[in-house]
Amino acid sequence: MTRLRSRALHVNRGCTHPGALSRQLLLAALAAPISLGQATPVRVADKPCEGCHREIYRTYLATPMANASGPAVENLKTADFLQKPSEAEYRVFAKDGAAHLTARAGNEFSEVTLSYFLGSGHLGTTYLYSIGKYLFESPVAWYAPSNGYDMKPGLAGITQIPPPLPMQSSCMRCHMSSVQRSDPGTVNRYQGAPFLHSGITCEACHGESEQHVLTKGKAAILNPDKVAAERRDSICISCHLEGDVSVERAGHSALEYHPGERIATYLAYYVRNGADPTARGVSEVEQLSRSTCKRMSGDRMSCTSCHDPHYRPDAQHRLAFYRAKCLSCHSDPAFSRTHHPENQDCTSCHMPTAQAANILHVAWTDHRILRVPESDQTQRKDTGPATLDPIFSPGASERDLAMAYYELLLEGDRSYEAPAWEALMRLREKLSDDKEALDALGNLAAEREETQIAEAAFCRVLELDPVDLTALSNLAILRAREGNVADAVSILHAAFERNEDIPGLAMNLARVQHMQGDDVAAEGTLKDALKYCPNVEDIQRLLRQLSGRLLGSGK
Repeated sequence: MTRLRSRALHVNRGCTHPGALSRQLLLAALAAPISLGQATPVRVADKPCEGCHREIYRTYLATPMANASGPAVENLKTADFLQKPSEAEYRVFAKDGAAHLTARAGNEFSEVTLSYFLGSGHLGTTYLYSIGKYLFESPVAWYAPSNGYDMKPGLAGITQIPPPLPMQSSCMRCHMSSVQRSDPGTVNRYQGAPFLHSGITCEACHGESEQHVLTKGKAAILNPDKVAAERRDSICISCHLEGDVSVERAGHSALEYHPGERIATYLAYYVRNGADPTARGVSEVEQLSRSTCKRMSGDRMSCTSCHDPHYRPDAQHRLAFYRAKCLSCHSDPAFSRTHHPENQDCTSCHMPTAQAANILHVAWTDHRILRVPESDQTQRKDTGPATLDPIFSPGASERDLAMAYYELLLEGDRSYEAPAWEALMRLREKLSDDKEALDALGNLAAEREETQIAEAAFCRVLELDPVDLTALSNLAILRAREGNVADAVSILHAAFERNEDIPGLAMNLARVQHMQGDDVAAEGTLKDALKYCPNVEDIQRLLRQLSGRLLGSGK
């Protein structure tokens, strides 16, 4: 289940928070079932492996990884939910063999057809739907610990029904297999299937398998236990570590990672110095690295020392399964016979659950494996922006740190604005081919009214990538402010024709079209946007104003 991250300054990155789209009000538009091509279920994609690995195939299909995504109707949690701050009523239900989500606020009502679920349900489940070629995530999610629906992480206190939540490829890579990039210059538009397989397939950990299957096992396939420790551990880290922030390294995308490679080639991870590692989700690998077990065992210990990726014990066998893992190292008879014989569950004392402050209703197992858990409660006084420390990121650079500052700023922590600006300005001369860093520099410069720096950054980005959405949309605003309206219209139109589902982009284009004197074009732009977000109050208001002018002029 993905966490929402604010992208108020950077419209084409990551999982988008409502604030990133100009604080508009939205009731999700009526959507048809996904029309982007169907993904192959993991049970079908992995079927060729069954011939030689029948038992592994059978047990793996019951694991959370195999069930990390799939058709919505296969994991549908039917229930009603009232979000009190907004008084919005949500309902998830099945009808005519399909999954549906309705939202009602006052006199407004909408319904979408849900296409896929995301999240095995072990912790939570959310859903995806599409409108045309655009893919979105539902605003509500099912939380297993509370056995009910609530808003997506980041939306708990929202007082309106949120805008559509664009589902970008980077938000899917740990729940689906063979995730595809969104179309160039877009946030969430896909020409074909956004991902080729639902669930996590064998190849996600073992690499390309075609020759292995064709030769009936004679051609080698990746065995994670047979590669160097850093590459072995990278397979788990790639999805089971977030830190406080992670950034893609210059020139690399996490979608390009393949098992057997170093994840540090693609991502750099950072944590706030002194922060409690149990207070955030997806930090098991980080916690384990702090444990005495791992520090004493070194590379001999990995996630798979305790977890079998192909098998998840059921409730009846769970205690014995994990106790045996502990006793395989702690073999002294004192542990098996006299150490709390009344409680055979080692994890209940040494790996208790802790609430993840950044994800509602979700508790994560403490993987620090403390002898006395209460003895290591890390607390940091809030005295401004914390120092960021890289973890599992050999070779992390000054550029990566600068982008980590920037990402935390985008998530709403304004204390990182100055460090991000200072770091990017120090590196300015070295960023000529780094469009992500240039976009960040341009956004910060524009916010600081350093127009020349901003324009230079965005122009260079567009030399590298003529359809980069961030550079197009922000450069257009700068040109409009300078009075170059025709140029602004041209630039914004190039961005909007690929991203008609973004209300803020539509409104900016409509405004500059109005400035140019073309209210007919402005009205058409807003009507195009309303196909995807028909109840955005700001768009409706602007459309009424333009319609009034057109009516008054007789056009």
